[in-house]
Amino acid sequence: MGSEPRDEPRRKLVDLPFLHKFKLYSTHTNYYLIGRDENKTFWRILKIDRTDQTELNLFEDPTRYTHDEIVQLKKWISRGNQKFGGLKAETTCYGIIGFVRFLGPYYMLVIKKRKKVGEICGHAVYGIAETEQIMIPYPSPETRVANSLAERRYKNLLKMVDVRKNFYFSYTYHLMYTLQTNVCNSESGEIHDETMFVWNEYLTHGIRRILQNTVWTVSLVYGFFQQTKCSVSDEEFVLTVIARRSRHYAGTRYLRRGINDAGNVANEVEIEQIVTKEVPEGQKVPMTSVVQMRGSIPLFWSQETSVFTPQPDIILNNKDVKHVATRRHFENLKQRYGRLIIIMNLLKTGKHRESILRAEFGKAISSINKGTTRENHLKAIHFDLNKHYKSGADGAFEHLCNYGKRALELINLFFCEAPLGVGAEAVINDSFFNNPFMNEDEEATSPEEEALKADIFSLQNGVLRSNCIDCLDRTNVAQYAHGLVALAQQLHLLGITGPPIVDKNNPLAKKLMEAYEKMGDAIAMQYAGSDAHIKMFSALRGDWNMMMKHRDMITAVRRHYNNAYMDSEKQNAINMFLGQSGPQLGRPALWELRSDQHNTGNLDIENLRPRISRSFSDNLLLEGLDIEELINENPQPSREGLNGGWETNSEVGFFEPEPASPSVHFEDHLRGTGSKQMFPDSGSTSDSQGLDDVPGFSHSYNTKFTTADEMFERCSSMSSDNMFSDIAESFTSTTGTDHFEFLPGPSQTEGEGNAGYLAHTEGLVIHDNVKHTITATSLSIPDSAL
Repeated sequence: MGSEPRDEPRRKLVDLPFLHKFKLYSTHTNYYLIGRDENKTFWRILKIDRTDQTELNLFEDPTRYTHDEIVQLKKWISRGNQKFGGLKAETTCYGIIGFVRFLGPYYMLVIKKRKKVGEICGHAVYGIAETEQIMIPYPSPETRVANSLAERRYKNLLKMVDVRKNFYFSYTYHLMYTLQTNVCNSESGEIHDETMFVWNEYLTHGIRRILQNTVWTVSLVYGFFQQTKCSVSDEEFVLTVIARRSRHYAGTRYLRRGINDAGNVANEVEIEQIVTKEVPEGQKVPMTSVVQMRGSIPLFWSQETSVFTPQPDIILNNKDVKHVATRRHFENLKQRYGRLIIIMNLLKTGKHRESILRAEFGKAISSINKGTTRENHLKAIHFDLNKHYKSGADGAFEHLCNYGKRALELINLFFCEAPLGVGAEAVINDSFFNNPFMNEDEEATSPEEEALKADIFSLQNGVLRSNCIDCLDRTNVAQYAHGLVALAQQLHLLGITGPPIVDKNNPLAKKLMEAYEKMGDAIAMQYAGSDAHIKMFSALRGDWNMMMKHRDMITAVRRHYNNAYMDSEKQNAINMFLGQSGPQLGRPALWELRSDQHNTGNLDIENLRPRISRSFSDNLLLEGLDIEELINENPQPSREGLNGGWETNSEVGFFEPEPASPSVHFEDHLRGTGSKQMFPDSGSTSDSQGLDDVPGFSHSYNTKFTTADEMFERCSSMSSDNMFSDIAESFTSTTGTDHFEFLPGPSQTEGEGNAGYLAHTEGLVIHDNVKHTITATSLSIPDSAL
């Protein structure tokens, strides 16, 4: 029974074997998760054992069933379990978030409702609207721990990480990677979930290791996603802004500061800005992207939370005098983004408390650069954004835009033309399907396959890294400036012309500012417990007034309250969700620990995973716990809710431009020192036109915007169908002038017959009209079914 996987190469991306929708059924001894593809052409089955209270036992049937075959199979299972109530329909879901165990049974976390928020290269991107937590074992006296106070508190703690807010996924696109990575990567057959931006990597580790595929689970990216369809004088394009938060050293504002031993920094967020031109169906789509990132000052420093002190003193830990961790951090950035790392440091100067970090950060950069060749030097600039804004918002913003232009000339951006669906082949990871694509020889000789390849014209090689003290408010304004400059170049590459984009009266500049403001609010809420401060954006718009000041005061109070009272439990929830802490033998419960006992951020998750007794189980949180002792601890109930030639003799090595000098001019002969064209036949991109002359929109500003909410019908998507100083290279000031100079740097498993091996399936009955033979013995059918 059941059809075999097709042997012929799969030429159309739309036919890739992805499961989109699942229905869960139960018997007394098993759960059956039945998934189907988007077009309802095949069905797959995952069986979850409910009889073992302490192990996670999963069995995957490799067979691809037709609709009629799956209907018949459900009837057989139900018939074989009539004595125990047959086969019961439990719920409809759209993917597994993961499995978790606290003190007793395992729980399965599933997406019960989803909402479509956008598309990238034809791949749908979803947010989560509703989830469900399902206990795996069948209720029995052995599962009584599930109702204990300690167990309930752990469950409520996990729920504080509300995946319905700012968590996103895609079935056919690696949302955790940049567009450049996805388009350039064609490797398939690997599991790609172990990245810094997949927040449920820990929760899905067990099932993905057991099954060796990603068919049944989704990879959740936490941060921000907004997509807007723009129409400007009959030119249509889609603007997408994505923020991806790192799961390494993740947490709340005062409990996650600076860097850890592994080189991971707090509040590290990757921001990607994608612009895609609308073209007729069947044509390759022109698309561009630019990536920048933010992250805490990569030094060992901290601030103690205080109810009475809204701005605690900064404590600088000098344990890493050789800046080993800082080196690791920047080496990681080079591996991820390329050789050129440009640092925009926005810390305050003078007698301000932040100056201690500014000085030490300069020492660290100087130390790192002394050990590398000139072309590999870190390039940095210090810019006291707060001081410059006091002298005028427009002048300060002009500084930021000019820095952004020069950075863009050096690192370039990604530009290609690609067919819809590009990158999908790298997503395939199914142990029962061996390379469903053509081999290299076939691709080279097939015009049809050539049409599915992307034409790449330029690559981004490096990244702009921005930071202030929290990497929130000032950082967000600086990143908007870089995004605005990049947008001008992106539109030029796409052939969309008009007046300069870097104009606060340009409708698109306003729309982009709105997107960055919303992103800033989301990241601030996730890290600091409040919306972002709006002073600088309001000053740019010219609407800063007493009402706005009052709103910023309320934001400051709300942020202080959450940091002082809520962050400890919020940190516990994040640690548990990421697998960095949980019930441990011989240790008190999480809520009984002080913050310095469980918020170190240096945990090795792999070493936290205990050895397992069976190859098909992964007891991630418990091993040998005295359950009875933990049940009797009787903790208090928890609160729910998680909101949601820089040439200088200075020791520090930063250049600080004065507020009275807002205009920055770069030498003409330096304009060609940026990232060169990567493909000789494609023509120059970064050198094709000076960035100061990049056009934007039509002069009429005849602009229309359509948000993603209007682009997609949520009801149908949620329906269930019945359910970035180089001490030797920098900006240098010519005394008494406004001139600055930027010096450049150079197993498929075999089943029985073709019926698959729905191992140990109860209640299958031989049926005369089934093509393939299934023996009752091989499927361990209960006597009652025969």
